[in-house]
Amino acid sequence: MDVPQQNPLNTPAAQPLPQSKPSVWKALGLSAWMRDLIISIGISFFFIIFLYEPVKVEGTSMLPGLQDQERIFINKFVYHWEPISRGDIVVFRYPRDTSKSFIKRVIAVGGDRVVIDKGRVYVNGQLLPEPYVPPQYKDDRSTGEIVVPAGEFWVMGDHRSMSDDSRDFGPVDDGFITGKAVFVYWPMDKLGLLR
Repeated sequence: MDVPQQNPLNTPAAQPLPQSKPSVWKALGLSAWMRDLIISIGISFFFIIFLYEPVKVEGTSMLPGLQDQERIFINKFVYHWEPISRGDIVVFRYPRDTSKSFIKRVIAVGGDRVVIDKGRVYVNGQLLPEPYVPPQYKDDRSTGEIVVPAGEFWVMGDHRSMSDDSRDFGPVDDGFITGKAVFVYWPMDKLGLLR
């Protein structure tokens, strides 16, 4: 007759460990790197959708820096934390038809005095150095002195002879400015920050 063996240490017999449930990622058959990739893409889309906006350049008024049909990102929130400054490239609603958007460079801010003499731009009595306007894109238009009202901005295209800008429609109210152009993403050979 078999006698059951006594546990000399008087400890309970080992019980099998409960099986843990597989994670959602394992259930879907995704490895850790795939999970991380999906999360990274999701975070990137969040930033692109809520902080940046993709925009297509239409027209030649910002040549040579921006070509027709290039794709850029604009930062929609940067001006909540910093002021709009001279030299910024901004996208704004066209004052004469707010269903259209324009892209131009800020030349002067509220309180500045602007004079254009045969294509040369003076801000507050000083000739504005404009390395972004090559000689072949200059024009010889002139204006009398304009004082930019507070909260408004004098904007001009870099291709002066082809640009409909503040010389035609006047200063742009800051409420019309939708963002700062910051990055070219297409075509790939132009990939990079805007200056």
